[in-house]
Amino acid sequence: MNIVEPIRDAEKVKEIYEYLKNGSDRNALMFYFGIYTGLRISDILKFKVKDCLNKSYNIREQKTGKQKTYDWNPYLFKELKQYCEGKDPNEYLFKSRKGSNIPIKRQTAYEIIKKACNACGIYNVGTHTLRKTFGYFLYMQSKNNIAMLMEILNHSSETITLKYIGISQEKSNSAMKKMRYF
Repeated sequence: MNIVEPIRDAEKVKEIYEYLKNGSDRNALMFYFGIYTGLRISDILKFKVKDCLNKSYNIREQKTGKQKTYDWNPYLFKELKQYCEGKDPNEYLFKSRKGSNIPIKRQTAYEIIKKACNACGIYNVGTHTLRKTFGYFLYMQSKNNIAMLMEILNHSSETITLKYIGISQEKSNSAMKKMRYF
């Protein structure tokens, strides 16, 4: 099993989003959705248009079974409103081209993300890259508020969260580069 990394460069996040936007609004929105909610792809793919019409959303996470309510990020909500305009409320947000109203599969989401990231020079990625990117940027922008991030990601320790978003590895790499004997 390969370890996937967060995208740590905001310019690369924008580049990947624009790459996806040039190909498909659905794929670009899936990327945007992931980096702004921090949800697992299995939870993201279950969203329907009707779930995105209010200023907040409820979710029962598939992995943990925990029920949570969050307000939409205003940047994401703006994109959601545009994307959902004129769509049937019962339509899946990330609808497959196969079948009448079914979401894309996890494997398809993985292929979309991997292709876009690789095209923009980012490797070691997967569907979890979106969640890890969310965690990394929230951690950095919240002035290292690890407790809040632990709660959002449902982690049991700071160590797990820091490792998950790549901060531990980043600090180790930085320390090793600075090490000098003479």
